[in-house]
Amino acid sequence: MHPDAVTALERLGGDPSNFVARRVSEKLVSNVDLVLTMTKQHRDDFLEVAPRLLHRTFTLSEASQLCTQFEPEKLTDLRRLRPLQMADDYADIEDPIGQDMQFFERTAMQIAKLLPPVLELCRRST
Repeated sequence: MHPDAVTALERLGGDPSNFVARRVSEKLVSNVDLVLTMTKQHRDDFLEVAPRLLHRTFTLSEASQLCTQFEPEKLTDLRRLRPLQMADDYADIEDPIGQDMQFFERTAMQIAKLLPPVLELCRRST
């Protein structure tokens, strides 16, 4: 994890100690319930590796807005709700690599703002 990302995460109360970077493979993600990416391009790149996970793959912004606008009861509801949302309705989360610490902090805050509705849906789905 980038040192500035670690700092931004810790300032928000997060713990990066168990973070492990891994190359995505279809085998690695074959049993996941939800895949979240930061950008539409990341989502599209991921789906080239694991096309069978289309109905479980969303950008964080997309998933968060679907949760907020439509209040799904379980994760599988997201696939049904996706067509109700226009691609322009949600923004990518900009990559902070190469930017200053303030940019990392803004990115971390953006992620922290978008996560709660998705995490709540995950809790309800277990």
